[in-house]
Amino acid sequence: MDFPLENIHKKAFKAHEAASCSGDQGKYWEMHGLIFETKKMTESDLDQHAQSIGLDMTAFNDCLGSGTYASDIRIDIAEGRKVGISGTPSFLIGITGPDQSKLKVSMKIRGAQPYAVFKENLDKVLSSIK
Repeated sequence: MDFPLENIHKKAFKAHEAASCSGDQGKYWEMHGLIFETKKMTESDLDQHAQSIGLDMTAFNDCLGSGTYASDIRIDIAEGRKVGISGTPSFLIGITGPDQSKLKVSMKIRGAQPYAVFKENLDKVLSSIK
């Protein structure tokens, strides 16, 4: 899910939009990597990134300019806040319902954690459903 921290990074929201628009052309991760690698997120920088990964610039600029993904990103932010997310990275561990559309959150992992933390928490959740 998208969770741009606009209070810390003023251009983060637009960068999330740019990555999503890049995804329309199969280049989400390439744009994501460039944004985090260079930490440049002005409109001009995002255009340069898009050109460097070979995007169709008309489609990219139409997507970015129209705010195609803005409402989806705002929904992700709202959903994250509902479950207590306040920063990234954050991970929710739980069990989905029968229709696979809702996650019953059992626990949260905040911050970059080692594998052992994930394993311990996943094992707890899995043991609770047996």
